Amino acid sequence: MSDFSDSRAVSASGLRAQAARLRHVSENIANADTPGYRRKLMAFEAELGPNKPEGAVKTGPVRLDQTQLPKVYDPAHPMADATGHYDGSNVDLVIEIADAREAQRSYEANLKLFDQAREMSRGLFDLLRR
Repeated sequence: MSDFSDSRAVSASGLRAQAARLRHVSENIANADTPGYRRKLMAFEAELGPNKPEGAVKTGPVRLDQTQLPKVYDPAHPMADATGHYDGSNVDLVIEIADAREAQRSYEANLKLFDQAREMSRGLFDLLRR
């Protein structure tokens, strides 16, 4: 029975990780026009421990994208310097939308795996009751 619970735990960890990824993508999209905003990046790490199943993942620390911020020319902007420029955001909406779709599909795949493991364990319990 531990194989069924391990598979559910692995898929649940994937669900949590992809949900966190989707939250960061949505924050990036919401702040795409915020001056000086740096895109948030995150990576997944193996979740290790004595009670953790093999294959479980967790989110790593959030990092800020260190690519150069674009200079935007708008002398009327309150953050503009003496030359009329201010730092824009390094968020690329095309990349964020692609990341959001990838996170959504990964979330759906983990959800399907979780549901299948639950159905298989339910079927096994039904067989054992007979």
